[in-house]
Amino acid sequence: MAEAATDIETRLRDCGLRPTRQRVALADLLFAKGDRHLTVEELHEEAQSAGVPVSLATVYNTLHQFTEAGMIRVLAVESAKTYFDTNVSDHHHFFVEGRNEVLDIPVSNIAIGNLPEAPEGMEIAHVDVIIRLREKRA
Repeated sequence: MAEAATDIETRLRDCGLRPTRQRVALADLLFAKGDRHLTVEELHEEAQSAGVPVSLATVYNTLHQFTEAGMIRVLAVESAKTYFDTNVSDHHHFFVEGRNEVLDIPVSNIAIGNLPEAPEGMEIAHVDVIIRLREKRA
């Protein structure tokens, strides 16, 4: 496991979450391999393979709690599939169609300009750029 259980428990507490056994186990699986993009189903499968007894609903709820706490962010790449990104820094993404693979693009590689003014009383929180890729056609 990448982080000691006490480090994960501290991280959860610092984000305002109680470090339950299931949250600690899922956080360890989620963050153990560095920055990555996972669906609920993929994390559930990893949990099952690791012997972590959690339901799909528990994984779903936990990922949304982690999102609300600022530990991960949601990427809505397709209407049928949502990815959860462990890298919460400003960056953008490639999406490889046909492989359902998400890759990070460093924010320094894209310049964004001419954004509209936010409505009164609002501010732009972040801008997500998703560039869709496919295999070259002959």
